[in-house]
Amino acid sequence: MRILRYLLFLMLLAGVGGGLGFYWLGAKTTAPGPHLEAVQIEVVRGETLRSVLNALAARGALENPRLVESWARAFERTPRVKVGRYEISAGASAVDILRQLDEGRVMLETLTVIEGTRYADLRRALATHPGVRQTLQGVADAELMRRLGDPGVHPEGRFFPDTYRFAWGTADIDILQLAHGQLRERLQAVWATRAPNLPFSSAVEALVLASIIEKESSLSDERPRVAGVFVQRLRRGMRLQSDPTVIYGLGERYDGDIRSRDLDTDTPYNSYTRKGLPPTPIALPGDEALRAATRPLETGELFFVATGRGDGSHTFSTTYEEHRKAVRQLVERQRGVAEPTT
Repeated sequence: MRILRYLLFLMLLAGVGGGLGFYWLGAKTTAPGPHLEAVQIEVVRGETLRSVLNALAARGALENPRLVESWARAFERTPRVKVGRYEISAGASAVDILRQLDEGRVMLETLTVIEGTRYADLRRALATHPGVRQTLQGVADAELMRRLGDPGVHPEGRFFPDTYRFAWGTADIDILQLAHGQLRERLQAVWATRAPNLPFSSAVEALVLASIIEKESSLSDERPRVAGVFVQRLRRGMRLQSDPTVIYGLGERYDGDIRSRDLDTDTPYNSYTRKGLPPTPIALPGDEALRAATRPLETGELFFVATGRGDGSHTFSTTYEEHRKAVRQLVERQRGVAEPTT
């Protein structure tokens, strides 16, 4: 009987000690962290919970990483450490940090693709972004489009210009997949609500026209009128005579200036020498250009030229004589000659 009472006493002591230990561990892991400022760390593929906790301790966000790891493994589900860049808020407790790692609450990277950007520029932006994981080095455009589910399609214009937010370490192919999908959705949406009797019969042709509109005008209220000019020209069998198509056709030969010989040099994209739309888009068009291409404002205008005021505006004309006058006014303004009053 005496031995039994002794064993019961030892078990009681162990229970009290365990309870105190549990309470002490809970207090340590839920107490505010020692760091007075936010701490950023990057978690790469293959890192273990221990290595991440050690890195946080080295940055001053944890006092005892081994203790925190033991707590996580003994009393909570061991966090799945997700790849990415994390910002640990000032004073975050060990439990808060473990939950943030487990939930993958990473900082989001940003990539802004401006309307009118070319596909080649998009690829370069992805290739130089520090937060993008590179998987497409050496991958040809044809192979990329095959992977995206569009085999045989030219990549120009097939990605939607937008601001993309993503976790650090996201693969370049995943961002392109998202941009490609967004362009498809938006193109289908505007094509479904297109104006009747357009002088082209496919959404792809609308995309080509939208890319030209995007490069010709940066003003929201002008884009439908620009579209109207091009649609009128297509209806009448006139050449589009759009400088941006010539520039695209020149490729690396374009040095910043268009010369008369460039307008006369035939390429598949030269809309001065060829009728109809170019074979592919010439840039990545945004929503406004897509809507303008499918719902143009047709007023009978056949020409437009920059005003030269520096605000991106254009002068629209219905006759060639009016257009020539607008061109003369542009030249005079560029030379610093006051525009005559009418």
